Amino acid sequence: MNTGKVDVLLGLQWGDEGKGKVVDVLTPHYDVIARFQGGPNAGHTLEFEGQKYVLRSIPSGIFQGGKRNIIGNGVVLAPDLFMAEAKELQKSGHDLRPRLQISKKAHLIMPTHRLLDRAYEIQKGKNKVGTTGKGIGPTYTDKISRNGLRVGDILDGFEQKYQACKQRHLAILKSLNFDDFDGFEETEKLWMEGVEYMKQYEFIDSEYEINKLLASGQSVLCEGAQGTMLDVDFGSYPFVTSSNTICAGACAGLGIGPNRIGEVYGIMKAYCTRVGAGPFPTELFDETGARLRDIGHEYGAVTGRERRCGWIDLVALRYAIAVNGVTQLIMMKSDVLDGFDTIKACVAYKQNGVLTDHFPYSIDHDIEPVYEELPGWKTDMTKLTSEEQFPVEFQNYINFLEEQLETPIKIISIGPDREQTIVRK
Repeated sequence: MNTGKVDVLLGLQWGDEGKGKVVDVLTPHYDVIARFQGGPNAGHTLEFEGQKYVLRSIPSGIFQGGKRNIIGNGVVLAPDLFMAEAKELQKSGHDLRPRLQISKKAHLIMPTHRLLDRAYEIQKGKNKVGTTGKGIGPTYTDKISRNGLRVGDILDGFEQKYQACKQRHLAILKSLNFDDFDGFEETEKLWMEGVEYMKQYEFIDSEYEINKLLASGQSVLCEGAQGTMLDVDFGSYPFVTSSNTICAGACAGLGIGPNRIGEVYGIMKAYCTRVGAGPFPTELFDETGARLRDIGHEYGAVTGRERRCGWIDLVALRYAIAVNGVTQLIMMKSDVLDGFDTIKACVAYKQNGVLTDHFPYSIDHDIEPVYEELPGWKTDMTKLTSEEQFPVEFQNYINFLEEQLETPIKIISIGPDREQTIVRK
């Protein structure tokens, strides 16, 4: 039997590693691109031919010719935001309708989910998680508590199911003394328009569809959102997202058996960033942190929020590589470090005076990163076209990381454009 392969691509840090660009670069080698979790809180930015696009719910393989793109059952979808994103792409000459399919089992983010998101954050006070307020958490909560509204429901008794969910949410909001309904009617009207708009797309049983494609020998690239350290089980809980961002999430979020998984591409930045609240052991509060933010344009693609910046954390990366079974590493934004005299890498933590190379159960206090320092390369790498041109100090940095992480770094990104990508031999 001719069976296709499934490779998985995911972030290894706290999200924002540059997954969108890498999916776009790898897409020519695959027949199908499938998103397996997350919602419109994650923006994947792609730049090519002088244009910049930010995708929130739509898979990043959409720009490469006739490839099939699938939004899997593990994704949560907001019809109004999906409509805005799809229309924007259509305007720029990319009509998605012939090549985008949506799983009937994907859950819908309702307008009241966004209100619940705000209400819960207000309740938490100073223990805020720092959500994007897009309703992701409450939607996954409804999914797990078996109260969710799904894409497939659009085809059958939708109005009744919607009203039942809405009334439940309003009762919860009332119990939380939440009364800020400003602009809700307009949002709901737009949301319903989005539901109508979605009917132009094919709703599928993605688990059957993907397995059928594999049986016919086609290859699938699974695209994750956010990063490993935001995984609901393995991330820095409770400052995490509400889904499984790790490799296992691809199986559950698309209906693929684990024996189908081939390569697992782990994406990391040459340094580290985090958005929102939560622990971040290597965070820099000094001039260096500000410099990383400015050179790397570290502001959220969807929210515009400033990202917190720090040196690369190899303790967290080793952990992420292990829980995902990463086979190849992809290093992004190497060029951001071009001007630094010295580059630091955290190789261990000191917790309560004890040295550890394990990512601990709780990282919210008393963690001191232990650094190794390496000389910087002081070279503008954005124009380089092959690894032979790498400065010796950069080559040493790569060798050091490969040795520490025991995983090969296969692709190096030296700028935001599709062309600024070097595949190592």
